[in-house]
Amino acid sequence: MWRLDYPWLLAAAALALAAYRWMPVYVQPRSALRVPFFDTVAALTGQTPSRPGVRIRRGQLWLNVAVWLLVVLALARPQWVEPPLTHTQAVRDVLLAVDISQSMDTADFRDPQGRAQSRWQAVKAVVADFIDKRADDRLGLIVFGTGAYPQAPLTEDHIALRLLLDRTEVGMAGPNTALGDAIGLGIRMLDAAKERDKVLILLTDGNDTGSAVPPARAAGLAKTHHITVHTIGIGDPAATGEDRVDFNVLQGIARTTGGQFFKAQDLASLQAVYATLDRITPQEVNTLRHQPKRDYFWLPLGLALALLMAWHGIAALAGRRPRADRRVRNEEASWLSLIHI
Repeated sequence: MWRLDYPWLLAAAALALAAYRWMPVYVQPRSALRVPFFDTVAALTGQTPSRPGVRIRRGQLWLNVAVWLLVVLALARPQWVEPPLTHTQAVRDVLLAVDISQSMDTADFRDPQGRAQSRWQAVKAVVADFIDKRADDRLGLIVFGTGAYPQAPLTEDHIALRLLLDRTEVGMAGPNTALGDAIGLGIRMLDAAKERDKVLILLTDGNDTGSAVPPARAAGLAKTHHITVHTIGIGDPAATGEDRVDFNVLQGIARTTGGQFFKAQDLASLQAVYATLDRITPQEVNTLRHQPKRDYFWLPLGLALALLMAWHGIAALAGRRPRADRRVRNEEASWLSLIHI
C-alpha cells in the first residue's frame, strides 16, 4: 500500500503558481553601451527591442512546473507499506516440578481403557497435554528425587520440552524426595526470568525426606520472590515411610505462596487438576506489531534531476556553432544594409 509520510507538504505545490503569478520578474544587472541611434538601427534591421529580463519559453515553464511538483512529492516522502507483522511475547512463566522418585513407578492408576499404569505414565500424559494447551507461555521442567535438577529451562519451544519430558524416567534423580530443594531450584530459575507472573506447579507422591532446605522455609522464600506455587498430591496419605504423602505440608506451601492445593487419586482427577490449573492461570501475551516500510522519495527526486539534465543537454546540443554562425551572418547583413543606406 502506498502512502505519504508527510502528505501536508503537498500544499507547497501551489507556491510555484503563486510565485509565478505575483513575484516580480528577475532582472539581471549587466553593463551596456548606450547608442543614440539604437531605435533607427532596430527599425532598419526589422527587430523589435524587448524589455530587459528573463524570457521563459513555454517548454521551460512546463519543465519548471514538473520539476517543482516532483521535488514536492519527494519531500512528502512516498512509502510502500507492507502488511503488518505481529509477534506474541509471553508475560507468564510456568515451571513444572514433577517427582520422579522410585515410588512414582507404582502402578495404581488406570488408563482410559481400564488398564493399570504407573503414576509416572499417568503424570507424563497429563503434563504433556497441559504443555500442548499452553502455546503462548514460557514453560520449564524440573525433576526431583534425592536431588532436584533442571530438565528443561524456561522456553517457548514446547516441542523440545515435550521431547525432554518423554526422555525422563523414574529413578533418574534418585529414590528419595527432595521437596524443598525442588522449590529452591524453581525460585532460582524463575528469579532469573523477567516476566511479572511466575508460577510453579509442584507434583509429588511422597514426603520430603532429603531436602537441604525445609519445604516451609522454601515456600517462604518463594513468597518473597513473588512466586505462586500450586501443589498436587497424588500419593497415599495412609501409607508409611517415604511412600506417605504429607498433604498438610503441600497445603501449607500453597497457602503461603497464594496458590492452591489439589489431590489426585486417579487419572480422571489428575486431568481435572491440570484443567483447573489451566483455567486459573490464563495465558497472557504481549502482542508486538511491526509494519515494514520502504522509502521511495528517491524516485521523484531522481526523475526531476533526469528531466533537468535532459533539458540542459538538449539545449547544449541545440546551441552549438551553426546557430552562432547564423547569428553572426544576420548581424553582418544588418550592418551591410546600414552601410548601403
